[in-house]
Amino acid sequence: MGLLISCSWFYIGFKRWKLIKLREYFFRQNGGLMFEQQLSIRDDAAQTAKLFTAEELRKATNNYSDDRIVGKGGFGTVYKGILPTGAAVAIKKSKIVDKTQNKQFINEVIVLSQINHRNTVKLLGCCLEEEVPLLVYEFVSNGTLFDHIHKRKSQRSIPWKIRLKIASETAGVLSYLHSSATIPIIHRDVKSTNILLDENFTAKVSDFGASKLVPLDQVDLNTIVQGTLGYLDPEYLQTSQLTEKSDVYSFGVVLVELMTGKAPLSFSRSEEERNLSMHFLIALKQNRLGEIVDRSLGGDVDVEQLKEVANLAKRCLRVKGEERPTMKEVAAELEGLCQMAFGHPWNVDKSSSVEGGELLVNEEDKNEVPFDSLLFPINQMIPNARSAR
Repeated sequence: MGLLISCSWFYIGFKRWKLIKLREYFFRQNGGLMFEQQLSIRDDAAQTAKLFTAEELRKATNNYSDDRIVGKGGFGTVYKGILPTGAAVAIKKSKIVDKTQNKQFINEVIVLSQINHRNTVKLLGCCLEEEVPLLVYEFVSNGTLFDHIHKRKSQRSIPWKIRLKIASETAGVLSYLHSSATIPIIHRDVKSTNILLDENFTAKVSDFGASKLVPLDQVDLNTIVQGTLGYLDPEYLQTSQLTEKSDVYSFGVVLVELMTGKAPLSFSRSEEERNLSMHFLIALKQNRLGEIVDRSLGGDVDVEQLKEVANLAKRCLRVKGEERPTMKEVAAELEGLCQMAFGHPWNVDKSSSVEGGELLVNEEDKNEVPFDSLLFPINQMIPNARSAR
């Protein structure tokens, strides 16, 4: 009997030792030593980024229970975790990791941990003790913009002013990443499912899994095309040359989503309406914007604001990237519209503002599209609009 107990304890001890050694192996392989070295060098990063243990995150997610899943995407699964302090976190578990990209992964974590913008989901740290590294973010409670527009998490549709605020906050983040971050960052997967909302409907841009750091001496990057159909920049898709203007195009699609309430790509719609961006541009050209505006907005829309946003979206969706505005210009224009909509300077990140407070609007384009169909309130033109197919 004693021998059996001794053998059992030996077996359990051996299994634990083996697990510890495996986690140490994964930690080294995933760049943990380099990560610790970087944190010791950068005091500011040390205050924001933390190395979590595998055991901490397993306990936080109840061993990655299915009922803790809050989202799934092409890059992995997101779980809600509860830390011993009671704080809720979002834990992103990637599907795969390229072992040759460990240095780049660590550099991205370090840079992202230093992003200081109120409208990004804050990166709290990572775990390197698993075969695939895990990222730990703050938990944002109110779901995604996509859910609220298309799945209607609540009975009431998001009002136009709040949609405009969300657009302005998102544009401010992208402007910050392109122009104000220590190393410029191209998000590369801007879409409504990557815009989270808190209980006050404040936008929080998330999911930097596909993001690229842009060396200061480079304007574009030759990459394998990544992104989401319906949002992908056609120029990037054709050339594989990633630029900041690729984010501008994707953001233009989000603007159209906010205006129309339609998904960017749907094979259940007729062929001419299948691609939302193309359908939107054709509707503008034919003076039919009123027919595709989200019907749930009712009369709570400033028609002039809608015209401005529609023209801004059109400029973002130009085929040639060089003809699109920068995100700094887009953010400044939307911030100006928010100031007019709310009657006071809107509380968005000032890093996106243009010096002197002037809005960088392309005057040549400002009235480029006639909007005869928008000369009366939205609630009057909706009954005459064609129903979505």
